[in-house]
Amino acid sequence: MDFNENMNTLLERLEKFFRTETVVGEPIQLGNITLVPIIGVSFGLGGGGGSGKDSSGNDGSGGGAGVGGKITPNAILVIKNEEVSVIPLNEKTSIDKIVSMVPEIISKITPDKQTQETNS
Repeated sequence: MDFNENMNTLLERLEKFFRTETVVGEPIQLGNITLVPIIGVSFGLGGGGGSGKDSSGNDGSGGGAGVGGKITPNAILVIKNEEVSVIPLNEKTSIDKIVSMVPEIISKITPDKQTQETNS
């Protein structure tokens, strides 16, 4: 595979990777609450190639390409009933907000003990 083919293959695969679902994650339904992750994506790529002759006069060539990337969660979109809010995850207090929501979310998706006893 020559250098141009390598670069074309690399760019085709990146194109498949960068879809809407990559930046706006799949919604997560928890009772009447929907959580939608908002994700940041960054990447860099590079490539190079060359050709020449060795000390004996033989022709040679070579090439290569590479890519590196980073995916980070930036925020969570919270949809509850008719209300929509955004919890940014780049602030130190954001994780505290999410942790404080856990009991409410669990209570929405887990039936309480009294309801279980009534249905038994």
